[in-house]
Amino acid sequence: MKKIIKATAAMAAAGLSLGLIAGCGSGDSNADKGHVYFLSMKVEQADQIRELADNFTAETGIEVDVATASSDTYEQTLKSELAKSEAPTVFDVDNNDFLNWTDYYADMSDTNMYKDLTKQDYAMKNGDEIGAVPYVMERYGIIYNKALLQKYFDANWSSVKDVETINNFDTLRTVADEIQAHKDDLGIKGAFTSAGFDTSSIKRFGDQLAHVPVYYEYRDQGVTQLPATISDTYIPNFKKIFDLYITDSTTPASQLSSATMDDANSEFALGEAVFLQNGTWGYSQIKDQNVPDEDMGVLPIYIGTEGEEKAGLTVSFLYVAMNKNASEKDQQATRQFLDYILQNDDARKLVTDEMGFETPFKSYAENGYKTTNPIHRANDAYAVKGNYDIVIYPLPSTQWVMSLGNAMLEYAQGTGDWDTVASAFVDGWASEYKTTH
Repeated sequence: MKKIIKATAAMAAAGLSLGLIAGCGSGDSNADKGHVYFLSMKVEQADQIRELADNFTAETGIEVDVATASSDTYEQTLKSELAKSEAPTVFDVDNNDFLNWTDYYADMSDTNMYKDLTKQDYAMKNGDEIGAVPYVMERYGIIYNKALLQKYFDANWSSVKDVETINNFDTLRTVADEIQAHKDDLGIKGAFTSAGFDTSSIKRFGDQLAHVPVYYEYRDQGVTQLPATISDTYIPNFKKIFDLYITDSTTPASQLSSATMDDANSEFALGEAVFLQNGTWGYSQIKDQNVPDEDMGVLPIYIGTEGEEKAGLTVSFLYVAMNKNASEKDQQATRQFLDYILQNDDARKLVTDEMGFETPFKSYAENGYKTTNPIHRANDAYAVKGNYDIVIYPLPSTQWVMSLGNAMLEYAQGTGDWDTVASAFVDGWASEYKTTH
């Protein structure tokens, strides 16, 4: 899905928005101020991004075009949009595909966003230049319904009685197995929400879940940059957690090919499942329904590795990059837009309160802009204990993610075996590295 919105001062004043607009640009008296075209992969926050753009236009008179494309189509959309005469002046990028767009990155080393980072090492380099700056810090894990889990703890048939003891895979599996066996007693459909492989959901497994064993592989290799090869050391661990997802579930494995992200979110939000693998970005889809914020907790994704009792949640970043091929006037307007997000109090409030984003900026923290998003705040307890973050490190490509996800679906449905998944993971990594490097 692709959605393009044109935000102008007049629209902001009138409270209007447009749906699809073919093309960007300024044709009125504000044209001499330049214009901004922001391509974002944050479809979940499309309305809030539009509001942010409206407010900026109302304050500065600079027109902003906003387009959002879902993560599974984002690379294709970005390629198409960058090829246009009026291309995005600023765009989202993730670390998996950072190297695909090196011809477009403007050096961001002198931007206020880069200078304000709590750790400048978070930024991604394009040679000796700063190619992209993180502006959203995200976390994910296994979100759980505290009230339902307490109902399980209180049952006379449960063998685990406290969430503090769920700090490793074996205990998590015991809890999930017992919940699944007594789902009718708990009034639910399953322990885990559906592990859907519709395009809206497949990256949760071929990307987000896969990042956990990948983290441990990077740790073992002692690297932070993409290695040419990866071992099969953690493939058995990967299999254990995925088997748990598809066995102790609301949905039969035969139906996973068409199960969507909306299905999984709905099952959790309506109290039909105890566990949901998702992240901070999904908060807007599950809040204000049957599960109040105070009943949302998050566990790390345990896969049975040694020492995982000291793990915290998985942490990743969404990066923003500027297009060096935009006109100087439009680049300057884009810098003003990024400064607005960084420095304007109304913008910071919108980013933290409405979008539910945690940012890596010193000025946000120093001025008290900290999201109440319970998925973010769930990590605070792990941080106090000194638990390590499961850090997102680069994957070879989006193609690797999709190939792995497709192999996982075939395995789940019984039309493929686990050896094919392992091959997509290990052999596919080496193949994609050669292709992309």
